[in-house]
Amino acid sequence: MNVLREFGGKSRLEDKVAGLISVRDDVAAALERRAPVVALESTVIAHGLPWPHNLETARSMEAVVREAGATPATIGILDGKMVVGLTNEQIAFLAEAQDVAKVSRSDVSAVLASGRPGATTVAGTMFIAARADIHVLATGGIGGVHRGSENTYDISADLTELSRTPVAVVCAGAKAILDLPRTVEVLETLGIPVVGYGTNEFPAFYSRASGLPLQHRVDSPDDVARLIRIQWDLGTFGQGFSAGIVIVNPPPAESALARTEVESLVVSALEAAEVAGIRGKNVTPFLLEEVGRTSRGKTLETNIALLIANARLAARIAVAYSAQNSRGQNAVSR
Repeated sequence: MNVLREFGGKSRLEDKVAGLISVRDDVAAALERRAPVVALESTVIAHGLPWPHNLETARSMEAVVREAGATPATIGILDGKMVVGLTNEQIAFLAEAQDVAKVSRSDVSAVLASGRPGATTVAGTMFIAARADIHVLATGGIGGVHRGSENTYDISADLTELSRTPVAVVCAGAKAILDLPRTVEVLETLGIPVVGYGTNEFPAFYSRASGLPLQHRVDSPDDVARLIRIQWDLGTFGQGFSAGIVIVNPPPAESALARTEVESLVVSALEAAEVAGIRGKNVTPFLLEEVGRTSRGKTLETNIALLIANARLAARIAVAYSAQNSRGQNAVSR
């Protein structure tokens, strides 16, 4: 269901927003026939990974989505439009450009108005994806509650976006640089289902284990698709929209790092950020770069591996979701 249509059909609001969004032809065709589509965020391209790994990884993520039978739609902002399905050339541009805005939900209108290129975070990507009627998204790790938030109040907008936008986000948990216990608590408080894919424990991004147990687990794309359909159906009651879902997928075992090793790297990176006076949106990319440097590239390898694994799983889920919807519609028509 298109979010813009949940408030009483096609409206002048929808017409206005249509002028601010550009959907790549193959993505539009897939959406029209209700074929599986996976949204991919672009902050990892512009701010998360160094050149040339960012471009190579973005292309690999799109490739595995296609191999699994879905259409990839990497989302960003270019030339005053929300672009759903960046072209190869546009992805390459974001991978090398120097002045790319980091776009969360609160930044979308300002970046559109400015004409600056923008790379969307999980929150920004969810916001745009839902308006294009895409409900499965793959990323590395969601944002969450930052360490020391009791003093800084630094909590990612990803969490509030998940509480109000019907998109299933496939991730390796929250980024390891965050306060994971508090992040899990806030997810629960906001009513966001957190479900382990083949795991009973919340993964810690670079590590498969965090010591934080999960209440819910699924073991197949069909199970996830069924859960998603029920979650969206529940949203048809009351206000007409539903919270998103977090599907946590541990990083591949052959690439995962020990939790104790990662924690030591993160603590050192946090100290470096404090000395350098890093604040706000610059904290996450600084910390990720710092742990990559001090780990001698091991965290970078893990990050790339989990991004590709999450894209592959998201595509399998999108395929299962599309198939279940088709069966449901055929049953109704009969």
